[in-house]
Amino acid sequence: MKKIIAVDGPAGAGKSTVSKIVAARLGYTYIDTGAMYRAVALKVLESGKSVEAVTQDIEIKLDTSGKVFLDGREVTKEIRTPEVSRGASDVAKFGVVRKKLTELQREMAAQGSVIMDGRDIGTQVLPNADLKIFLTASVEERARRRFAELKEKNFAADFEQIKKEISLRDKQDSEREIAPLAKAEDAVLLDSTSLTIEQVVAEILRLAR
Repeated sequence: MKKIIAVDGPAGAGKSTVSKIVAARLGYTYIDTGAMYRAVALKVLESGKSVEAVTQDIEIKLDTSGKVFLDGREVTKEIRTPEVSRGASDVAKFGVVRKKLTELQREMAAQGSVIMDGRDIGTQVLPNADLKIFLTASVEERARRRFAELKEKNFAADFEQIKKEISLRDKQDSEREIAPLAKAEDAVLLDSTSLTIEQVVAEILRLAR
């Protein structure tokens, strides 16, 4: 059984959804690194301070149920707004943020069997992971999923605008100087465009075992 599983991929590919299920089936700890970047973005937006100032004394914790805590306050729902999503991509460009969060993520991974998802887990954070997955899907399909998710949460959503934002996010994540989004050489490519959530989960479980 693979003990450390890294799942990377672009926005909207379904990383968090399938990673949570896989973690539950295997009895592993799920670590959502995207939530950590969202928490930094939320603090920047709320405080009005610079990214560097915010990062100095920030405290982010994730519990086993998936709740996210920022400086002792639960922010699980607050970090899922469109505004915070856009901000997360911006703060991820800063070296000071990536250094701080990478240290926290490695500390979490050292605690036991984990599945961790993000943009640079297999290439930067956990390059020695036992199993690396690069989960992707077409821009059209990822936009469709994000549109459905926002509508379900009663957020105003425009499909074409979401598609543009996802394409821009892909470009930003892939072209940033620090830890860009990239498939690790030894990662398994898994395209979920025409797969159900259960089919993706089944394949990752097969690879893990």
